[in-house]
Amino acid sequence: MPPLFYTFHFYLFGLIAIASALLFVTRKSPVAAALWLVTTMFCLAALFVMLDAQFIGAVQVFVYAGAIMVVFLFVVMLLNLGHPGDLADARGTWGKLLAGAAGIALLAEIMASRRGAPPPALAAGADSLAVMTRTSDAVGPLARSLFTEYLLAFEVTSILLLAAVVGAVVIGRRHDVAEATDAA
Repeated sequence: MPPLFYTFHFYLFGLIAIASALLFVTRKSPVAAALWLVTTMFCLAALFVMLDAQFIGAVQVFVYAGAIMVVFLFVVMLLNLGHPGDLADARGTWGKLLAGAAGIALLAEIMASRRGAPPPALAAGADSLAVMTRTSDAVGPLARSLFTEYLLAFEVTSILLLAAVVGAVVIGRRHDVAEATDAA
């Protein structure tokens, strides 16, 4: 692929990531904000893939856009912070037209990328793909540093996430108990 292709997509995903991060911060609805954060995470994953860090891009999607956002939405729904009317950010004709234009632009991007030449490893055959996979070990050094040097930070983060979910459940149950007492 020519360098212009990568430059264009770098700026495209970078601008989308910045815009969706700004929309994440400015939304009143926590559900809409969480969905804008997912968009930001997908754009960051695309940038990692363009930097030839496919594993980090996949981890970005699975861990942050997948697991962490499920926890956020679980807490939001448990605390009943979102109201049904706040879910739609694109109200009116202009929002729908903008969403349609973004969908058409993404479809055009997919079609343009499919017309390009296949990656060199796939064009050369499965043998070179196997050799490339064996010689470029991206997961080993990352796993080694994560589970040796950064193990404490990794475990503390998991405990903090667990404490946040348990706290949300406790707050949610207190809120339900208070409503039941008021109703009686």
